[in-house]
Amino acid sequence: MSARSSDKAEILVVDDNRVNRLLVAQLLEQLKHRVSFAENGRQALEVLRDHPVDLVLLDVEMPEMNGYETLEALQADRKLRDIPVVMMSSVDEVDSVARCVEMGAEDYLFKPVNAVLLRARVAGSLDKKRLRDQQRDLFRKFATAEVAEDLLSSGFALGGKHVDATVMFSDIRGFTALAESLTPADTIKLLNNYYTLMFDAIESQGGVVNQIVGDGLMALFGAPLPRADHCARAVQAALDMLELVADFEREQTARGRPVIKIGIGIASGQVIAGYTGTERRVTYTCVGDTVVVGAHLEQHTKILGRPILIDETTGAGLPNDVRVEDHGLVQLKSRAQPVRVYSVILGR
Repeated sequence: MSARSSDKAEILVVDDNRVNRLLVAQLLEQLKHRVSFAENGRQALEVLRDHPVDLVLLDVEMPEMNGYETLEALQADRKLRDIPVVMMSSVDEVDSVARCVEMGAEDYLFKPVNAVLLRARVAGSLDKKRLRDQQRDLFRKFATAEVAEDLLSSGFALGGKHVDATVMFSDIRGFTALAESLTPADTIKLLNNYYTLMFDAIESQGGVVNQIVGDGLMALFGAPLPRADHCARAVQAALDMLELVADFEREQTARGRPVIKIGIGIASGQVIAGYTGTERRVTYTCVGDTVVVGAHLEQHTKILGRPILIDETTGAGLPNDVRVEDHGLVQLKSRAQPVRVYSVILGR
């Protein structure tokens, strides 16, 4: 939900004192905002989970669940933590203000609430929310929702961390010859249609596409959001990708257009994942030996003639209904030690 300061906003007033609620509501309604109420923190969380709002005015001192506890619960909820919160209290203490700000509150109002200050705090909080919403919408044009949220919450901090994840590489077979048979406009159209399908398959399994180079892509499962089943998710995404490509191939054939084939390499293990680049431009990516193995497995699909190749760690993380074929130890290019390679058997 997005609101400009000049627009009507939906605001939840949380206060156990009925008189205070009505007084604040009267001031907000004079500013043309829509107001709803909650008598305590627990009730506020129930209201917000059913109907998120643009802004919360939250009293500090309440029974059942006080303002600090409610604010903490809001910040811990991924769906609610972006709602700006202005704390209200009759306690005029610097420590209370500092505590609320440190916990994630947008601002603070002392009671009895001053109409001028209320208007300023509300307008400022809604303006900040509008800007954050615009940033999020912009990021989502270039990254998945997970990366956009993680980037916003991290404050654009460059750096990485060790995580257990699964890396996928995919490439269109014979793309150079295919592109030579098409006009530039048709080539781009083909790629756009192809990537739309691939992104849907990867993101539906919680994956993040973090690189596209020509006709190839790299995706990551298990970061930035940790997922215990990242191996299974990556392989299921690969199977879904092949199924979508087969449907796309039939559609292209029916229209007399060129078809495509793909190869997919998947490896699992520890990687260094995070944001690289400069303060002006950042990219979420990962590096490490697992990434190298995944890239070489994708290349090896051409040699073995199998569309999906995985390493041993990925195979160990698969459910029993996913069948694989063991190709033994394989010496991959530029690696000193051989890697045990498996191909995923299509159809269950």
